[in-house]
Amino acid sequence: MQNRIAANLKESIEVKQQVIKSLVPQIEKAARAMIGALKNGNKVLFFGNGGSAADSQHLAAELISRFQMERKSLPAIALTTDTSIITAIGNDYTFDNIFSRQIEGLAQKGDIAFGLSTSGNSKNVIAGLEKAKQLGCKTIGLVGSGGRIAAIAEIAIAVPSKNTPRVQECHITIGHILCSLIEQELFGK
Repeated sequence: MQNRIAANLKESIEVKQQVIKSLVPQIEKAARAMIGALKNGNKVLFFGNGGSAADSQHLAAELISRFQMERKSLPAIALTTDTSIITAIGNDYTFDNIFSRQIEGLAQKGDIAFGLSTSGNSKNVIAGLEKAKQLGCKTIGLVGSGGRIAAIAEIAIAVPSKNTPRVQECHITIGHILCSLIEQELFGK
């Protein structure tokens, strides 16, 4: 069992080392876009399914509450939390529309639409990003390797792995890095 534990940790480290080699510029680009939007009074809308829904809620909470420093609240919404909205849209339309309908009602030009998808192919995340583009939002996709979202999002951060747990580990690490950069740029002295 200890060998399996060590193997999982080594694999996680190896994927993160690949992120360092290939994704630092994309992470910086996403941070700059988010910082610019927040400076201009816009908000960040996070969305995804399953573990990505949980990460969406986690990251929105880090911006609304705080990450590492005492500061004013930042406008962020996880589109994964209102079960009445999600089930109404799923029932009245389809599950594929649960994010695009919310984006249509909540997003404004200049906002950030931040879609998370381990596979990069979640239909409802794709639809949300496409609707956001139509409304003049900047779109960020946080995905695993491959998938349509990497081609759709203006800024794509594609973790170089198809192993779901490793991708999810990198997603929350990248999310924490973004929160740290946002806080430092907006409130650090």
